[in-house]
Amino acid sequence: MYCGANAGAHPAYAEAARTLGRTMAEGGIGLVYGGASVGLMGEIARTVLEAGGKVTGVIPSNLPVHEVPLSDVHELIHVKTFHERKMLMFERSDAFVALPGGVGTLEELVEQITWVQLAHHTKPVVIANIKDYWAQLLGLFNQMRQLEFIPPSLDVTYHVVDRAEEIVPLLLGLPCHGDFQDRTNIEAL
Repeated sequence: MYCGANAGAHPAYAEAARTLGRTMAEGGIGLVYGGASVGLMGEIARTVLEAGGKVTGVIPSNLPVHEVPLSDVHELIHVKTFHERKMLMFERSDAFVALPGGVGTLEELVEQITWVQLAHHTKPVVIANIKDYWAQLLGLFNQMRQLEFIPPSLDVTYHVVDRAEEIVPLLLGLPCHGDFQDRTNIEAL
């Protein structure tokens, strides 16, 4: 899960995080996320836990002071750098979901889309366009296609949903790209 360490200006963002957390736990999908207790990260992790789901946090030692770790997760992995965090989150996940967030969320999302584009992996990437949060980014991707910076042979592949309730059914309906054939073991980032 990629999302903000802040809750954002619209209450719909936190509600989407809670809805997604609840439906993930109900669907047997574990959460792999950045390990923080604040913002949308904290909202989704606490909700997955409250609904009986599994939560894995990956947190770097050089994390900003305001991103206090959530200590009651099933597994909290401490790493040295943000690069280690991102790689471990990638390795532990079968799919990637981006809720609203800041520059870090944007960077993580675009990295996964780039890796799909370059055939580094085939794991699904889902953009949760809650309240049109990602509309400008989606417009930029369209402009890149129109101006031929994204050629048809290297098109970017991702799924877009407008409501958190759409994410789990989408993931469960896609082919499982991870090592897990039993969908109850899917881990979503």
